[in-house]
Amino acid sequence: MALLYSKSHEWVNMIDDTTATVGLTDYAQSELGELVFVNLPEEGDDVEAGTPFADVESVKAVSDVYSPVTGTVAEINEELLDAPGNINEEPYEAWMIRVENISDKEELMNEAAYKEYVSTLSEE
Repeated sequence: MALLYSKSHEWVNMIDDTTATVGLTDYAQSELGELVFVNLPEEGDDVEAGTPFADVESVKAVSDVYSPVTGTVAEINEELLDAPGNINEEPYEAWMIRVENISDKEELMNEAAYKEYVSTLSEE
């Protein structure tokens, strides 16, 4: 699985040229703390790169989740609605949405670039 990463800490797994799954990175879930609620879009909703598509609630705060791609929500991970803690336990297995008809992507980083980006954040 060759993941790509956004600066807002979402990962993208490109299944093919126009379909991908999207989730929260390990960095994001560790910064948020224990997740207690996930609000996902509906299947068929459009998502736009750089804009919120969902929100997650932790014991600390409610945070928006930004779409790294533009397309249509083909499927949501309904398991997360009952078990949002799956994101904390397995952030790279607990995808949030599957997007198809992808027409645009944010500037995404490979794993090495993302790790470097995150390391600059912890220095601030």
